[in-house]
Amino acid sequence: MSEKVAVVTGSSRGIGKAIALRLAKEGYDIVVNYARSKEAALQTAKEIEALGRKALVVKANVGKVEKIQEMFAQVDEAFGRVDVLINNAASGVLRPAMELEESHWNWTIDINSKALLFCAQEAAKRMEKVGGGKVVSISSLGAIRYLENYTAVGVSKAAVESLTRYLAVELAPKNISVNAVSGGAVDTDALKHFPNREELLADAVAKTPAGRMVKPEDIVNAVMFLLSDQAEMIRGQTIIVDGGRSLLL
Repeated sequence: MSEKVAVVTGSSRGIGKAIALRLAKEGYDIVVNYARSKEAALQTAKEIEALGRKALVVKANVGKVEKIQEMFAQVDEAFGRVDVLINNAASGVLRPAMELEESHWNWTIDINSKALLFCAQEAAKRMEKVGGGKVVSISSLGAIRYLENYTAVGVSKAAVESLTRYLAVELAPKNISVNAVSGGAVDTDALKHFPNREELLADAVAKTPAGRMVKPEDIVNAVMFLLSDQAEMIRGQTIIVDGGRSLLL
């Protein structure tokens, strides 16, 4: 894997950073993408380089197609290839459906859903040149279950899971596999924006059959499995990593 390159969107912190660092440990050079957290992105890059791998830091709001195209142009210049795309960047307005405004909807859908389509288009062009690749998106239980204040994000994640199926079929002839990982509540910076954060954490601790909350490394382990040869025949699937919590909903 000494020459393989992984693009990880939203990898300055949280689950995206954890995935980027694990990939670096496995020998990948990493494209660290961020929209706002420059210092955090530079710190992530520093940690990747400490593992002996190369890191390219790219500021790009992946909700905008032109920024996606600019990012991949930088990847071309720095590395000349793409082997893995981790579609992790996410944002969204946390409000009940009846309080959502058009700007809230567009912002959430653009970053969480539209980004997968257009990042996958750009990545697939590069993957095809090196004989194939892997795409893994990060979803959440809100795609298939009702979560309070989660309307826009939940719908956007449902679109990610549906698009994962379509891309899996259309990109299979190019030897590109496409899947997703859906996580239960994970206590990262993103959860701090939830008005009912404490309630979510308490629920996850008390009602997860596995007896504990999901940790970032649990998500990372599932992602790494989907990137491995052992997952060759898994296509267009969303693997739920929630310790069984959704079984009780």
